[in-house]
Amino acid sequence: MLLGVIADDFTGASDIANTLAKGISGQGGLTVAQYMGVPGEVAKSSVEAGVISLKSRSAPANEAIAQSLAALAWLRDQGCSQIIFKYCSTFDSTREGNIGPVGEALAEALGVRGVIACPAFPTVGRTVHNGHLFVHDRLLNESGMQNHPLTPMTDPDIRRWLSYQTKNPVGLVSASDVRAGSVAVRAALDAAAGRGEVLVIADAATDEDLITLGAACADVALITGGSGIAIGLPANFIAAGLATGRTVMYQGVDGHEAILAGSCSGATRGQVATHARHFPVLPISVDAVMAGATGSDDLVQFVRDNAGRQPLAYSSSTPEEVQAAQARYGREAVAHKLDSLFAETARLLVDGGVKRLVVAGGETSGAVAQALDLGELQIGPEIDPGVPILLSAKRGISLALKSGNFGRETFFSTALEALKGNVA
Repeated sequence: MLLGVIADDFTGASDIANTLAKGISGQGGLTVAQYMGVPGEVAKSSVEAGVISLKSRSAPANEAIAQSLAALAWLRDQGCSQIIFKYCSTFDSTREGNIGPVGEALAEALGVRGVIACPAFPTVGRTVHNGHLFVHDRLLNESGMQNHPLTPMTDPDIRRWLSYQTKNPVGLVSASDVRAGSVAVRAALDAAAGRGEVLVIADAATDEDLITLGAACADVALITGGSGIAIGLPANFIAAGLATGRTVMYQGVDGHEAILAGSCSGATRGQVATHARHFPVLPISVDAVMAGATGSDDLVQFVRDNAGRQPLAYSSSTPEEVQAAQARYGREAVAHKLDSLFAETARLLVDGGVKRLVVAGGETSGAVAQALDLGELQIGPEIDPGVPILLSAKRGISLALKSGNFGRETFFSTALEALKGNVA
């Protein structure tokens, strides 16, 4: 294994696995496998990039660090010369962490400083300018992320936000350094390391900027960022003769289908509304779930009653509705109850014969993936930017795990068709 990724949630892991499998157009990518948690066995010799999916984004910082260091140890045992710590392109975290604490812990374990921290993903509108994160033409704290139920992002200055979470000073590689080329970026990172800066925010507005950052990091032990930071990395291994490049292949899986949506992002709520105009949907009341009046059996029965009609069960609510529910029952209690509901529903559906499963929301996807015991996941073609097809040979199913903010308006129907092998 050449490259290892430690991802702080399951949709993010799929996102970066997709990036590494694609590589730069015309060159091909790496042979990628995604794992649900730290594997208990040695990786297959054919795997060039291993992506470990953790559910550590909103865990207590000490737990996130412990999980990440365990993942690092396994990846190093597989021979990885380079590690990526993958977090969300909207820098999802609280003032306390977990991006800073985990990033510093990994850097300390590897004995490095001057480590890039870049969440930019221009394909989906995430760019970094003077250390400030934008979502399309809006600052992060005006993009809707300020209303996230678990990690509300209220400051677009991610250099400042990261400094709240870290013990060491945070640096910046400016756009002028990036535009000057990979040698200038490398010099800026070395200078940051000399000043004792462990994590260094890097500006990036285009894929070309990310490719420059990747070239500057060809020989470094640790990189942190969103999936965009990985765009240029397969080319480094190909240029060194360590990989030959590959094209993603996928034959498709047919059979019964289901869609579960637990994200409250504006994108997912729009996708739910679009789907509801043509297909059966089941809104899930938080009050009913908390009271025990709605359970997994109800969701499973809805899917069975609508087999072949792309049934969607969702708990996606407006920010105001989410805040009201959290005020009534507590944030953690609501999150735990909904995660458990979707996890048990997915397990019953797959045990009952569902072969194609689409899940929206990072926390929801993590709960579902853990419940299903998927084993090693193969990476198929891209459905939408950041969302690949995932194939679990162990369970004989095909999945799409979607970050809440990703995907076109018709994503749910498009994804089900793609899982069948009809990739647009």
